Amino acid sequence: MYTACCDDSVFKKTLGRYNIPVTRSVIGTLQLNITKKCNQACIHCHVNAAPGRTEMMDKNTIDRILDLLSYDNNIHTVDITGGAPELNPEFRYLVEKINSMGKKIIDRCNLTVLLENGQEDTIEFLAQNLVHIIASMPCYTEENVNRQRGNDVYEKSISVLKALNLAGYGKAGSGLILDLVYNPGSGCLPGEQSMLEADYKQQLNSNYGIEFNNLLTMTNMPIMRFKEMLINEGMLESYTSLLEKSFNPQAASNVMCRELLSVAWNGNLYNCDFNQALNIPLKEKPQTIWDIADFNDIPSEISHGDHCFACTAGNGSSCCGALA
Repeated sequence: MYTACCDDSVFKKTLGRYNIPVTRSVIGTLQLNITKKCNQACIHCHVNAAPGRTEMMDKNTIDRILDLLSYDNNIHTVDITGGAPELNPEFRYLVEKINSMGKKIIDRCNLTVLLENGQEDTIEFLAQNLVHIIASMPCYTEENVNRQRGNDVYEKSISVLKALNLAGYGKAGSGLILDLVYNPGSGCLPGEQSMLEADYKQQLNSNYGIEFNNLLTMTNMPIMRFKEMLINEGMLESYTSLLEKSFNPQAASNVMCRELLSVAWNGNLYNCDFNQALNIPLKEKPQTIWDIADFNDIPSEISHGDHCFACTAGNGSSCCGALA
């Protein structure tokens, strides 16, 4: 079975065999997981987000992050995720403050949260702050989406996508970027990103008149709920073997942890959101935002584990899609 984090992990040995030194360079993207609370409980969710989760980044932690960001000219993008980040009461405060710094903002949105009470003007707010929306849409068919995400999620997602288009999102020349995320519903690798994007655009436009900018493909990480599903279906061993056999050196050279830092809801620091989900800390101290004077204090060595094969299999996978 896979090793969570160890210097003699299969993944670490594979990097050595290909002579790929995966270390962090300059941090360009700061990813903030500001809550585990979500209005959905998807079977592939690697952070086990759900309506009953209570973890929430507070204003004190947010202010510390904003203070650190104010001194950093290398970080160009702040990637806000969850759970459903819009459910954090400080979400709008955070977005407005980051926008005032002139940094790019990404909101990782599950779409249906924008139909929740209190979210009636969130689309307008996101548009006013030029927030780049990356929205979960694991398929363009109703059956596959509802199987992964729950009953009626597809219909609700289509409704929100139409509303986003009306606000200018996904429209050429609007400056409002709407990207969708595809992930397989079973133990297989995603198809080729550009081909899937063409299929998505054709199907969503012809059936619903929906437009979007880019499709990002992501490989399911064999951890948390998705791991439980694989175990229940007797597929965990075959899936982890598939990931290992599909190792792509080109993807491994471009993994997102080389320029990304992940911050948990409580201010703890990680090399990526998946390490955060597995509670795999940085290789060296410091370990929290309270322990650093600026982001240059973060060690360059990256904590790896065998779950990292999911990022390097096939065409590769990252929070911004395929890597190769």
